[in-house]
Amino acid sequence: MNATEFDVVVLGGGPGGYVAALRAAQLGMKTCVVDEQPLGGVCVNWGCIPSKALLKTAELIENIRHVAPQMGIDATINGLDWTRVIKRSREVSEKNSSGVEFLTKRSKIHRPVGRFRISGDHEIEVFERKEPTKVFEKIRGKHMIIATGSTNRAMPGVTVDYKRIITYMEAMSLEKQPKSLVIVGAGAIGCEFAYFYRALGTEVTLIELQPRVLPLEDGESSKIVEASFKKMGMNVLTSTKVRSVNATANGVTVSLEGSDKLLAADHCLVAIGFAANVDNWGFEKTGVALERGFIKVDPFFRTNQPGYYAIGDVIGAPQLAHTASHEGICCIDAIAGKHPQPIDYSNNPSCTYCQPQVASVGFTEEKCKELNLDYKIGRFPFSASGKARAIGHTDGQVKLIFDRKYGQLLGAHIVGSEATEMIAELALARSLECTPEAIYEVVHAHPTLTEAVMEAALAAEGRAIHM
Repeated sequence: MNATEFDVVVLGGGPGGYVAALRAAQLGMKTCVVDEQPLGGVCVNWGCIPSKALLKTAELIENIRHVAPQMGIDATINGLDWTRVIKRSREVSEKNSSGVEFLTKRSKIHRPVGRFRISGDHEIEVFERKEPTKVFEKIRGKHMIIATGSTNRAMPGVTVDYKRIITYMEAMSLEKQPKSLVIVGAGAIGCEFAYFYRALGTEVTLIELQPRVLPLEDGESSKIVEASFKKMGMNVLTSTKVRSVNATANGVTVSLEGSDKLLAADHCLVAIGFAANVDNWGFEKTGVALERGFIKVDPFFRTNQPGYYAIGDVIGAPQLAHTASHEGICCIDAIAGKHPQPIDYSNNPSCTYCQPQVASVGFTEEKCKELNLDYKIGRFPFSASGKARAIGHTDGQVKLIFDRKYGQLLGAHIVGSEATEMIAELALARSLECTPEAIYEVVHAHPTLTEAVMEAALAAEGRAIHM
């Protein structure tokens, strides 16, 4: 079997891989993207997209319970069709994935569906999905882009059985809503699932090893989210180490260090992060170097081996879909000789879609202290926002951190309704090194939640109008 030649071969069809393939085709390169799963990767099929469909269900339920009465609406929830809730999230996912498949077809990108394995220099074999030992195609690429993503990080001493001790994938498609759930890890994924299940009535215990939930976010943001979770009736345990998790006939038991008491629940979701997906692909044949378990790349995603590149979760933090997509474009543009700017990773926005939502970009206050920066802060609470009052969502704040001497925006942290939509303005402002004046002199429409950004910028100079 002779190998088919391509300019670019993308190994993995997630948000980094398929975007890189589309950009390569856009630039006239003969392109191939290989994946055994529907295009879109974890993000479209099992992560970002279907989870947001589930979270919208939770948000609607919370609005009926707590916001509707404020607005004079006497509404009750007569029941919950769990099967339909899960089915809708899968339908949303499938529609997005089929859209990506259409884009690749329209762009005349070759799209073999199967598992690949490196078989030689710049060459792969693609195997039948139903017959994993049967090769149906050989492919060679001048430029090989590794975009295989990540897998769940293993928790020492804990065996995931995918039934009682589960990952995010099972948590999104359980056949039956659990009455109780323990979640280990209070990062973005842990917090999103904690909010979803608690809003739907599941008793949730959220456990975090670090002193606070969302430990990578600004400390003030974490405190607001934790207070909101406790108000929902969630059991939040921080500075807590899990000793063991064991499946039983009817559920799980969780043992904590320093305690003789066992936590019992229907399921335990392990959400402690991700490791690079580099095993069983034959990458060892390429000589591509790893660093701390991730593929090592330069600012334009070149590995140590000529013609091999890597993007997305497989190269390490920040393991975010939008970051992977941007890396894919930057990588292809560099291959095409377009001299793209290296990515400023300090300006990658981070979003958590529980309620209240959390969004941030740049340095936290803790990071500013660590770097001994001289900074000033402007805050504006949503409780003082006319729009927030009107829509019944007054929890949270906008917090802006500016350099005291030169005035440029160092970090922005939003907790509250629509925070994840609002952060884009501040990512742009930070990339342009905007000062408080540059932000508050832009007229912000009234009434909007984004007025809180303007007011926080004013507050940084002691000029807040509505506080």
